[in-house]
Amino acid sequence: QSFKLLGFLDVKNVPCARESVLYGSVGCLVVGLGHFLATSRVRRSCDFAVGGFICTMLGYWFYCRYNLAQQRIRQRMLREGMRNKLLYEGTALDPERKQTGTERSNS
Repeated sequence: QSFKLLGFLDVKNVPCARESVLYGSVGCLVVGLGHFLATSRVRRSCDFAVGGFICTMLGYWFYCRYNLAQQRIRQRMLREGMRNKLLYEGTALDPERKQTGTERSNS
């Protein structure tokens, strides 16, 4: 079964959602507990905990999505390079093929 956060964010199928929620929970505990130990104010510590959750979750979400986009770009470039290697291998357009003096004068 999938878990939906706030009724619309499907944590199982959306990339980076699970990790963001988990890191947000850890951030919530650290910030809330740290503030409580420093000030002994419960209500204010809960407010800080919610803020810590939101900041940590969004921070990791953007970091993860940025890395995912970079990875997809690298995969696309690699796929195109492999396709071009197969298409141009052995032809005059092959960049790895060394041209001799007679081939240069003919082209």
